Amino acid sequence: MIGTQLLADVRDAAVEGTRLLRRRLHERELGRHHGPLPSAIEAERRTLQTADAGMLSYYADASAPGRPLVLIHGVHAAASSYEMRSLFNELRGERPVYALDLPGFGFSQRGGTRYTPDTYVRAIEHLLRHVADERQEDRADIVALSLSSEYVARVAADLPELVHSIVFISPTGFGTDAETSGLMLQARRGEASMLWPTLAKLGGEALFDLLVSRRSLSYYLRRSFAGRVDTNLLEYSYATSHQRGAEVAPLAFISGALFPSGDPLDAYARIRVPVLVLYDQDPHTGFGALRSFIQRHDNFQSARVIDTRGLPQIEARERTARAVRAFWDRISPQRHAA
Repeated sequence: MIGTQLLADVRDAAVEGTRLLRRRLHERELGRHHGPLPSAIEAERRTLQTADAGMLSYYADASAPGRPLVLIHGVHAAASSYEMRSLFNELRGERPVYALDLPGFGFSQRGGTRYTPDTYVRAIEHLLRHVADERQEDRADIVALSLSSEYVARVAADLPELVHSIVFISPTGFGTDAETSGLMLQARRGEASMLWPTLAKLGGEALFDLLVSRRSLSYYLRRSFAGRVDTNLLEYSYATSHQRGAEVAPLAFISGALFPSGDPLDAYARIRVPVLVLYDQDPHTGFGALRSFIQRHDNFQSARVIDTRGLPQIEARERTARAVRAFWDRISPQRHAA
């Protein structure tokens, strides 16, 4: 009984403490912005209603002929299609280009569901099917960033008829155990998801407010750039993370609930289409297992975009685009043909 009461007292104190913290954060103007969110990309923005991933928003420039390209941003506290803006603009006009706002981010539906890896796998699948129907093209090329690479891997393995090739940028899952955080390892074993309801109850929104303050966003972005931080990305990160419901999907990510369980290398090994991995240094993941994996899988190749730290498509846009185009030329010299 004493132990039970002690736990109850600790819980009540934690809840009251987080309420106080939230009030003080709002007093310091760290609360939700609630202002209108500008478009991440200057392109037509469309929506797609789904039963299992909610309303999906995506950007499209379908003016050019050829095989469609689908861009998938990463997953973190302030994620959005802005991360893929530079590649979208670099490649539009050469071929049809689409950029998805994943569920819980950007203009896609926020809240109203419990986010899991399956939520994101289904969202990517829905967009790929929609694009295939629209273009009358059975397979698309995909470029995916960071954790989203693991979702794309599952789609490509299970639905190869939708995927022609993949470029992974700074993908998670290729680090050795020594390069992988304890929380991520727990998530791989299916243990970390238990943190999600606890985090949500014990002031998760207050924690989120701290993570998406300008100071915090600037700190994390500095870690992801070898040179100067893209200030426009910082401003958009702040805007998108201060929309109503912006905390729901990121809190699931922070809890570890969005990392697929199991060995990610097993998921990557199931892919049969050509894959290019672009990487260099990344403060959030490692690549210690990449070389040996590629040696065992002929459909994988890699290229290092030196002097970058996780966002080469922004910091080294031209070099990244050249590497992607060279990859497409190697696997399909007539890539512009429908």
